Amino acid sequence: MRHRLRTEIRQTLWLAGPVVFTQLAQISMGFIDTVMVGRLGRMELAGVALGSSVFFTLLLVCMGVMLAVGPMVSQAYGAGEYEPIGRSVRQGLWLGLALAVPAMILLWNIAPILRLLGQMDETITKAQAYLRAISFGFLPFLWFVALRSFIEGVSRPRPVTVIAFCGVGLNIGANYVLMFGKLGFPALGLVGTGIASSIVYWSMFFLLLSYTIRHEEFAAFRLFARLGKPDWHYFREIFRIGWPIGAGLGIESGLFMITVMMMGWISTTALAAHQVAIQCAAFTFMVPLGIGLATSVRVGQAAGRRDPAGMRWAGWTGIGIGVVFMTGSATMFWIFPRPIVGLYLDLSDPANAEVVRLAVSLLGIAAVFQVFDGIQVSAAGALRGLKDTRVPMIIGLLSYWGVGLTVGYILGFPFGMAAHGLWWGLVMGLGAAAILLAWRFHRLTVAKSSHEEVITV
Repeated sequence: MRHRLRTEIRQTLWLAGPVVFTQLAQISMGFIDTVMVGRLGRMELAGVALGSSVFFTLLLVCMGVMLAVGPMVSQAYGAGEYEPIGRSVRQGLWLGLALAVPAMILLWNIAPILRLLGQMDETITKAQAYLRAISFGFLPFLWFVALRSFIEGVSRPRPVTVIAFCGVGLNIGANYVLMFGKLGFPALGLVGTGIASSIVYWSMFFLLLSYTIRHEEFAAFRLFARLGKPDWHYFREIFRIGWPIGAGLGIESGLFMITVMMMGWISTTALAAHQVAIQCAAFTFMVPLGIGLATSVRVGQAAGRRDPAGMRWAGWTGIGIGVVFMTGSATMFWIFPRPIVGLYLDLSDPANAEVVRLAVSLLGIAAVFQVFDGIQVSAAGALRGLKDTRVPMIIGLLSYWGVGLTVGYILGFPFGMAAHGLWWGLVMGLGAAAILLAWRFHRLTVAKSSHEEVITV
């Protein structure tokens, strides 16, 4: 058993390492944007907090639908069937286009919705300008996800990591030039941030596309054969598996987005402090998210081989690794909150004093939900590997909205705990999801004998 555990940990980390670094590179772009926009002022920081919350919530929902390409590829690869892999990737690209067009239209016209949600006019103006600029990056990001899901599904994740870090470097340079008006360009401020992100997403997609086309090992999958002809059978299958993933991620991210809206009801200070604290939590979350994506591949490949024991080992190993990491990050949040907040804001500036104080206290609460977050995202990844997506979506709805949002609102407003109450609601929602998703994976993979099939619902 110890040998099997060591082997599973080693293989999971071998796959998860590049995936985790890819996730860290992608979230680093949001970190960089927040740090650089923070130098423009409090209102700009509030604007990017609102705008990025809307953009990444919508992007995450659509990305979730696209993630269905992953288990389609990994199960076919585990079974040694190459033709379905190419069909899955092609229909994933078509699906990305179908999702991006309405999403971009919504982003261009989001201001009236934000006004109905009670946001301040000045914050809405800045958020809308940012969203129109970054909306042009929506389509290439989804196409990047489709190709990335294929490459990770066949256990070749390292090129994606290299491209993602190239994107980070490009993001820093483009932000500097466009935000502050360097090299003869006008100073575009918050809009420059959005344009820079769009440039980065297009560049990352074309780099990954070029690698996929040129790599001789991928020729056997015939990824782009008959690309101009949609395959409605595979398109529907990907959408059938993917829409509950997207809905589930939307439910989870919706909890965080509505929390942002409620922070805006409290004050600009609360909104800015929330943006700093949630960026810190989001950064550490990328590690178990990457582990969850790798776990999905490992479980999916075992499912393709019809290996129930392999599914269980892959799933629980991924969950365990996620818990270990998030315990460490929780400790860092608890011991060093001020230095962490200092990465985003000038601690010596009296104008930032209230934002710093509130952000530090919110990081203390974030330390509590770190472990729950690690469990739920790793367990969700394991379930995706089994193509089990609908029940996890329902679990997310009950946990994040039924528990998290309700408790957060009650504590935040009727009980007068304001920002702290909203964050304790996040703790309760993530805790409920962690318990239920882990239980779900156990139920689906428990076996009375080595020949027992996975239970389907």
